[in-house]
Amino acid sequence: MTKFIGTGVALITPFNADLTIDFDALERLVEYNITNGTDYLVISGTTGESATVTAEEKKELTAFIIKVNKGRLPLVLGIGGNNTATVIDEIKATDFSEIDGILSVSPYYSKPTQEGIYQHFKAISEVAPKPIILYNVPGRTSSNMSPATTLRLAKDCENIVAVKEAGNNVHQYLELLRTKPEDFLVLSGDDDLALGVALAGGSGVISVIGQALPKAFSEMIRLGIAGKAKEAYNIHFKLMPITGLIFSENNPSGIKAVLSALNISESHVRLPLVEATDQLKESIKSELKILGKS
Repeated sequence: MTKFIGTGVALITPFNADLTIDFDALERLVEYNITNGTDYLVISGTTGESATVTAEEKKELTAFIIKVNKGRLPLVLGIGGNNTATVIDEIKATDFSEIDGILSVSPYYSKPTQEGIYQHFKAISEVAPKPIILYNVPGRTSSNMSPATTLRLAKDCENIVAVKEAGNNVHQYLELLRTKPEDFLVLSGDDDLALGVALAGGSGVISVIGQALPKAFSEMIRLGIAGKAKEAYNIHFKLMPITGLIFSENNPSGIKAVLSALNISESHVRLPLVEATDQLKESIKSELKILGKS
């Protein structure tokens, strides 16, 4: 699926001071990414604060991004959860006419066995009208989807085409890359490891920091996929400090502080998240100045 090769970005959901959705800021963010090299957009992922966005708001966000995008970039919609039946119902009720793929997180909280994870995604694949990107993020789900389970799904389910791997586990990335089917995509969900994954044979990234620095980050990934390590690492080293900063407190508070400093959106988040501390905001502004983005 060439649509999902390169740099996808997990869009934030911008909020006004009263915590309603800031659609003006969302339009600026989408345009900024389209014009600066991002390859595809991911709606309603973790970074979009999907846990505190209502079902109605999710529909509004999706419709608005479709309207702004005007078919220019592929769109991936996050639909996942730990209630398999509810996920299936949402898929059945969704209009996918302008959506290119589904990002579905491995079941959280319930801590299923590997067989449970397999059966969950197999059931979803049987009703999904679009290609599925599996999303393994054990730091949030308290459950790791093993490479064996991922590759079993890739083999058994034709419409499961990729995995967003976000376990910050180099060995697991390499095991996936070593044993995956040729046409199955391994995407990094860890911004700090994304270049290494690309150089090792991965197909790109679904990034957080990429939406704030799309030109540099997407170029780094393109160079990595092309095997141009020296040129790619020149960019990687410059981006390392800001990438570390945005995850030092929580996501998406860090990236929202970056986007606020860039005058794209405000830094408001919904509880139980809180905004980045003043100290982190100042560190981010200092690093953006070094990058020539202040």
